[in-house]
Amino acid sequence: MGTVALPDTWVYALRLPHDPRAARVARMTVRATLNGHGMHEVVDVVELLTSELVTNAYRHTRGPSSLRLTALGDGRLRTGVWDTSSHIPAPFDKPPGDRVPPPPADVTSGHGLLLVQEYADSWGGWPIGDGLLDRGAGKLLWFEVGGRRAGC
Repeated sequence: MGTVALPDTWVYALRLPHDPRAARVARMTVRATLNGHGMHEVVDVVELLTSELVTNAYRHTRGPSSLRLTALGDGRLRTGVWDTSSHIPAPFDKPPGDRVPPPPADVTSGHGLLLVQEYADSWGGWPIGDGLLDRGAGKLLWFEVGGRRAGC
């Protein structure tokens, strides 16, 4: 009888209501999922960045959001957060090599998404349903960590 090898690719998805506790639920889900798959080295970074994206989805929209964790193999993990706004914020609106300057020190918001530049290997954002006949179905912001760093 042979042993069963667990796959190195998998996907988890979680629908989050428009609720101030959604970021906490997302952090707990990230931590449990990644620890369960032995991805201990990226737990803290993914938890932090996911919390920022889900918090922004709550603060800047009135609808639900969704979290998707995708193991791509070779130790890489892609995290995506969908929400109902079609606005793609910096740094997701630029290629990963383009750095976005930090907001002025006296501004109280806008600092969280810059963490993506510091800790993610790559990132991006896509509007969903933004065609002429579409009403707009929001956006997907994503980042990747783990494995070989982008551009290496």
